[in-house]
Amino acid sequence: MEELDRKRYEEGMKMRRSVLGDAWVDKATESRTEFTEEWQSFITRYAWGEVWTRPGIDRRTRSHMTLALMIALGRWEEFNLHVVAAFNNGLNEHDIKEIILHAACYCGVPAGNNAFAEASATLAKIGRTPKPIASGL
Repeated sequence: MEELDRKRYEEGMKMRRSVLGDAWVDKATESRTEFTEEWQSFITRYAWGEVWTRPGIDRRTRSHMTLALMIALGRWEEFNLHVVAAFNNGLNEHDIKEIILHAACYCGVPAGNNAFAEASATLAKIGRTPKPIASGL
């Protein structure tokens, strides 16, 4: 790896771990194969080392954008990963709800329905189960 790529990789790995957590990154890097190793290096250098480390947008905003984009694209596995990561970037459950509501206006009700279902399940998995509303009927 040339020096610039090595620097991007190191900065990218630092950001990736900070956003996604060590357990996720360890799992991804430990499961590399000869087939996927270059892909893992590429996303670490460019997505994390080049884009997420840019000074123009803060991590909180990047997290908002990533969640909305994953809803728009219907990439639910990545959406759920970034629901968990959102808490590392200063977001909370209210922020996630607002992102889903906003995205549903532009992506459609089915995308919003699915996003709420996915986010609710993911929040439950990480011990942040949304509280039920007591029925007043």
